[in-house]
Amino acid sequence: MGNKELEFECSGIDEQGKILLEYTGYGRDISPEFVIKNLSPNAKTIAITLEDLSHPIKGFTHWVIWNIPATNIIPKAIPKGKKVDLYKGAKQGLAYGWHGYAGPKPPKGKSHLYRFTLYVLDCEIELPANVLKKSFLKKAAGHILQKGEIIGEFATI
Repeated sequence: MGNKELEFECSGIDEQGKILLEYTGYGRDISPEFVIKNLSPNAKTIAITLEDLSHPIKGFTHWVIWNIPATNIIPKAIPKGKKVDLYKGAKQGLAYGWHGYAGPKPPKGKSHLYRFTLYVLDCEIELPANVLKKSFLKKAAGHILQKGEIIGEFATI
């Protein structure tokens, strides 16, 4: 990684680090908006992953999307599906059993930590949509210009 760590804001996480209900499996289950502060001038594409850090399966993936054209604002509510109409060339890999964002949904009475990671890449990643996060990360290795993450908590009652 050549450039400084990526700085970004996520509309789905409040000032206290809590994930807002709208962005969870108990709410509207839509992806949040991301506003990127210091995007590398060499950026070609952006990828995002969402992992449940508290899940018994280490790094349980809730979302993996790649080939979003480099931009400072990624809008909320990216539709589910292998391809993303909003972004030609963007793909969503398999996470939580389907293609697309699957918001936090810990068991009732539990609190889990979730990590959004944004990757800024110097190219498009050629992969079929039927891959998991680890295949994406393996293919992206050596192409990551910047990386940043934000952790939020979601607790059920």
